Amino acid sequence: MRDDRPSRDAGPEWVRHSDYYVAVGETPGLPRTQPNAHEVRSQHWGRLRRLPSQLLGALLKGYRRVISPLYGQVCSYYPSCSAYGLEAVTVHGAVRGSLLTAWRILRCNPFTGGGVDHVPVGRRIWPRGSAPSIIETNHPPIPLDHDCADDGRAPSDAEAPASQGEGVHPADSGQR
Repeated sequence: MRDDRPSRDAGPEWVRHSDYYVAVGETPGLPRTQPNAHEVRSQHWGRLRRLPSQLLGALLKGYRRVISPLYGQVCSYYPSCSAYGLEAVTVHGAVRGSLLTAWRILRCNPFTGGGVDHVPVGRRIWPRGSAPSIIETNHPPIPLDHDCADDGRAPSDAEAPASQGEGVHPADSGQR
């Protein structure tokens, strides 16, 4: 029988990979809800299940320390392809993580526009405070842009408050 209650014997709080995907102004990595006992058993990987992804992760970390600095910042995406690969292998495992990384490397070329391209959300969970550092590095907090008025810039259309008459421009209002 499946137990859907939150796990009391889990000890510390748990954080999901999805807890790092937050809106602007929110802090990534804060647990939203606690998993039930079944989710803890199925998504918290044991040593044997972690081993293949840890081996690939060690190779990627070696690449990031030795070879990547020689090239400099050439990736047109954020996070870089090696950081993407390390997070993909850590979150999705060796097989799916390798496939996601290969697809990312094929997309990273001079003919793409680049931009922000995060690893797809995984179901993996960790005890709070023990999530791999690459996940925290790839998902920094994005602060609200409240200080745009202080530096003389005009707020963007997304930030500007909507006028009461949609589609009414100041020049049009005098002619009515």
